[in-house]
Amino acid sequence: MTLHSLQTALAEKTALKIISGLTNFDSDRVAAVVRAADQGGATFVDIAADPELVKLAKSLTDLPICVSAVEPAQFVAAVAVGADLIEIGNFDAFYAQGRRFEAEEVLALTQETRSLLPNVMLSVTVPHILTLDRQVQLAEQLVKAGADLIQTEGGTSSAPAHAGTLGLIEKAAPTLAAAYEISRAVSVPVLCASGLSNVTAPLAIAAGASGIGVGSAVNQLNSEVAMVAVVRSLVESMRFAAAPAHNYPR
Repeated sequence: MTLHSLQTALAEKTALKIISGLTNFDSDRVAAVVRAADQGGATFVDIAADPELVKLAKSLTDLPICVSAVEPAQFVAAVAVGADLIEIGNFDAFYAQGRRFEAEEVLALTQETRSLLPNVMLSVTVPHILTLDRQVQLAEQLVKAGADLIQTEGGTSSAPAHAGTLGLIEKAAPTLAAAYEISRAVSVPVLCASGLSNVTAPLAIAAGASGIGVGSAVNQLNSEVAMVAVVRSLVESMRFAAAPAHNYPR
């Protein structure tokens, strides 16, 4: 699968990114996530911006490799060994440490990254700690600064009050709201990520997202077989969301 295939999936609103984690440098764990993404039918995979991990991932899959970091210089070495696209984000790992990413910093990181790598596909996450109107404003600024893809987040800020399906919808609510508002304000695709499941993936597409990103629902599992099963369930959920109404079962 190539970047062209990714662009097609985004246009068809079926893109699925599997995230191993910005702070995950365990080669065995990363390899398991990459293999699960490949075998499960994901569109692309997101790993930490580490050259050795990029080489490992490229040896395991033909899927496009996205690398994540919050330090622009780290992207250069990762792209040099084959990373296909870059992502400023996956901020979730930092919130527990009390580290916040404000709009001005994210915009500055985007501008610096673009100056270093002007021709590489660039995705930027809009921090969910911002108010929704500020998220929209930042997304517009990021596109002007050269972002090709905007990613939403919010799962870590939600506290579901219920179990089961209702709880899954509650967990996804912040990122779904961001996807709805931002997708109506920008001309680039929006990837809805953080707190999603096979239940809420179709809601993300209905909200205006061109695809979804899923991390902990896959990378926290201890069984590679279970990881593949989750990826496949997400793929099926996305296909169902994208199917014409007359194809729905009655």
